[in-house]
Amino acid sequence: MKPLVLALALLTFPAASHEVITDSLVIDHPYALETAATAISGAGYMTITNTGTEPDRLLEVRADFPRVTLHGTRTDAQGVIRMSPVAGIDIAPGETVTFATGGSRVVFLGFDGKPFEEGQRIPATLVFERAGEIPVEFWVEPRDSGMTGHHGE
Repeated sequence: MKPLVLALALLTFPAASHEVITDSLVIDHPYALETAATAISGAGYMTITNTGTEPDRLLEVRADFPRVTLHGTRTDAQGVIRMSPVAGIDIAPGETVTFATGGSRVVFLGFDGKPFEEGQRIPATLVFERAGEIPVEFWVEPRDSGMTGHHGE
């Protein structure tokens, strides 16, 4: 009886992490941070590990927003780190790419008065060169959450 009670209790608590596993990729904990009511964009984060033997490339992210882009960082001649759109993100075999504040990210543009709110789920499709289309959900977390295991922005 105790194992059944424990199992039922665990089902009542949301998981702190989620992942999608394919033949060659592990997409771990896609999440976004809640945004201000006046925000016009928000960012999505995750880690992607290529467990296969061939390189892959994240080409785009599709979601129900006017525009969704991939952003990366680059350092200019003066040593200033700048965010800018990128055409794709390469993931070598055995490599893990981390989308995090201060680095690569998914940018959702055109909120139209509907900011990200804690607890919201954002359905999206990651489009890879080799792995194809992989559906995921970005979980919206509070900015001050200690549960994310990620650095706050």
